[in-house]
Amino acid sequence: MRKIFLVILSLIFIVSSVFSQRSARWKRMRYEVFYGVGATNFLGELGGADRKGSNYLRDFEFKMTRPLVSLGFRYKIAESIAIKSALSYGMLSGSDKITSEASRRNRNLVFKSPLTELSAQIEYSIIKERVGHRYNLRRIRGVKGFKTNTYLFAGIAGFWFNPKGQTADGDWHALQPLGTEGQELIPSREKYSRVSVAIPYGIGFKYGINRKWSFGLELGMRKTFTDYIDDVSTTYYINSEIAENNGEIAAYLADPSDGENPSWTASNQQRGNSDNNDSYMFMVFNLTYKLRTTRKGLPKF
Repeated sequence: MRKIFLVILSLIFIVSSVFSQRSARWKRMRYEVFYGVGATNFLGELGGADRKGSNYLRDFEFKMTRPLVSLGFRYKIAESIAIKSALSYGMLSGSDKITSEASRRNRNLVFKSPLTELSAQIEYSIIKERVGHRYNLRRIRGVKGFKTNTYLFAGIAGFWFNPKGQTADGDWHALQPLGTEGQELIPSREKYSRVSVAIPYGIGFKYGINRKWSFGLELGMRKTFTDYIDDVSTTYYINSEIAENNGEIAAYLADPSDGENPSWTASNQQRGNSDNNDSYMFMVFNLTYKLRTTRKGLPKF
């Protein structure tokens, strides 16, 4: 009986030791750096679907996709949970010229804007990556590593934007200083800030190339708290007063319509929809490199 007890106790110790080593294996490489290239797409008033009142993904227009680059750092606080920070730079764009919806087509507004975003996010792995043996050899006992990792993420981001409009001669001008909706000409309308906050959320996938390198795809939305990424939000203002106070370029960029339907762009007519803030999307292909953790718990570069 005593021998059986000792055997059982030994087996329990061996199993617990093995699982303890496996569970701690992820801590050896809990730091990661990643580099990304991809695309952005803008969801707001300009361009979009060929119908009125469409918002968010219903207003998606593939032609407005623009490039994006990013750089980031990830730290695993648990086997299934990580925090990361990323700096991204891209372009956003929208154009009424690509839609056949009558009122948008008549409005004839075009914009582009650089976008710089700094985000902090938390990730939860629904299919977690598991580190296995260093070499994938036959007849070696133990759990092999999962090469795939699927995770959900959410967080907070700060971003800078600077919408620009295009005149008839092809020149681009920053729109915020021009007050195209009567900002500072109407007491209730102040110039908007070109710095705002967004909530990023989405899903990501990673595939392990080897122990240190992995390749991934991340799809994410950004819910923002501004409706002026495209410089369009409320109603038209008296165009002659914009010209008098802010110049002819400001007046043209406030209303570049061809004049066939002047009542559609008269003062107080709808120019945008302030009930829905702008949003944008990221699709990023990431190359990730794992950093070994030192005995002091710091990354080893």
